[in-house]
Amino acid sequence: MMDIKPDRMVYLGYGKYWRSDAIVGLMPIESDRGPGRRTEVYTATLDHPIVASRSEAAILQDMAIATDEALRVQEVLEVGGDLLDALENVPDVLRRLLANEARFDVDAWVRRLRELLRSAVAEPVEQNDLFQP
Repeated sequence: MMDIKPDRMVYLGYGKYWRSDAIVGLMPIESDRGPGRRTEVYTATLDHPIVASRSEAAILQDMAIATDEALRVQEVLEVGGDLLDALENVPDVLRRLLANEARFDVDAWVRRLRELLRSAVAEPVEQNDLFQP
């Protein structure tokens, strides 16, 4: 079971934030899903859901209690993912140049980052685990 950290502002995407302890339910959008339409967020104060551009799992993770260390780890994982994306887009000619001139093996770093990020992916948090009394 996970606890909701009260008064934490949870990013819902596209400039939308909501207090973690005011969110009472999340429903992934399955039909008419498109850009900016990933999750319906139900709150204690509104009669209609807020449409969030983030996934249910990402919102749940932000709602749960996390230490400063856990937040830093998440930031490092995001930076690692961005670096992986950038390295995957390095053209072959530049990869060979980096390998020959700077002894920097782009392919080895891509493999290493993929493995690291794959092993760091946490189990998805179940919504029911958060909202039990």
